[in-house]
Amino acid sequence: MSASIVFLRRLALLAAALPSIACAQDVLVRNATVHTATARGTLTANDVLVQGGVIRAIGPALAAPAGVEVVDAGGRPLTPALFGGITDIGVEEVSGEAATVDSAVKLEDQPQRPEFDVTLAYNPDSVLVPVARVEGIGFTALGANSGGGFIAGQGGVLRLDGSTDPIGPRMLFVRMGAAGSELSGSSRAAQWMLLDQMVAEARGRIAADSPHALLTPAGRAVLARYLGGSGRIVVRVDRAADIRQLLRWAGREQVRVAIAGGAEAWRLAPQLAAAGVPVFVDALSNLPASFDQIGATLENAARLHATGVPVAFSQDGDASHNARKIRQLAGNAVAHGLPWDAALAGLTRVPAQAFGVADRIGSIAVGQQADLVLWEGDPLDVGHYAERMWLGGRAVPMRSRQTELRDRYLRGSATPPAYRR
Repeated sequence: MSASIVFLRRLALLAAALPSIACAQDVLVRNATVHTATARGTLTANDVLVQGGVIRAIGPALAAPAGVEVVDAGGRPLTPALFGGITDIGVEEVSGEAATVDSAVKLEDQPQRPEFDVTLAYNPDSVLVPVARVEGIGFTALGANSGGGFIAGQGGVLRLDGSTDPIGPRMLFVRMGAAGSELSGSSRAAQWMLLDQMVAEARGRIAADSPHALLTPAGRAVLARYLGGSGRIVVRVDRAADIRQLLRWAGREQVRVAIAGGAEAWRLAPQLAAAGVPVFVDALSNLPASFDQIGATLENAARLHATGVPVAFSQDGDASHNARKIRQLAGNAVAHGLPWDAALAGLTRVPAQAFGVADRIGSIAVGQQADLVLWEGDPLDVGHYAERMWLGGRAVPMRSRQTELRDRYLRGSATPPAYRR
């Protein structure tokens, strides 16, 4: 049997394990340092009882019901499953192979397509899912990327438990500033001009059959929903001047926005706090990588939090294949002034609240889905790792394509024929 066939069979077995994660299970995690990501804070020497995939009780010395598995945490940290950031996990397999990338739409006739919904392409069997999961990541915001227009389309929150459908409301993804100017006539000013026309179309102030219409009928209907406040508009923007314009526009149109990136967001922290706008920062952004990031600083998250801005984390660049780095972002923010509990909240509760799913995930509380991670040490220190994970109370196999390759070649296993001389 060839080496490639053996390897593909191993990957198939790994993928086959994913659907079983959706089944609920009962477990009692005993004697843990429970980081609840709620107002209760951190509870030492506490137990968490899970029944039917839901957290039923939290407290010291809980009785174990008959038939419930008991896991002794030995005082180690227990957290909610982590947020992986705004990613393409499940809609991108190999970034350099176009046939495996489904995160953007590019249509020449009407490039602005808010009705595009990237979640329809989500593949729960993607090898990127277990790669992220072994790092304690239990959910992600699947985001649409700009293709032909600066309004990229819709995305949603996916739990990495093998389920196929998003939870909670959809989000609309928009790219503003220099990163979107090439998609809007090479001018930032044109972005607001075009956006104002699309709002006018969605509100019925421009006839649907106008020869100058920018949106399809479906696009107008979708944009109208967001203008009605039924969903969050996530805007990728960095420059303070562009963020100021965004806040003015959001206030004028009465829409709910969130900022992704926000390298210079700290310069408008009071205004963002007053508007209740969450910011998904890349806490490793420290250099003026573009003219939109002249004011980038490692203290961005700490300054925003100190002013009352809800702070969460997301990576620039290859966030899907490197989702594990999300913990490094949070730890780096702690090293530069962000309180530890606020950093954990930025990986759990804050993104869940921002995307409308905090009633189900993002914290350890009675009634929440039991998406939990038991850590060997500090979860915000990349020198430590996730020991065990439960999604919906079901134990997750701590295996991925990378661990399979490690075990195959590191421990002296038989060299496959292709590697023999």
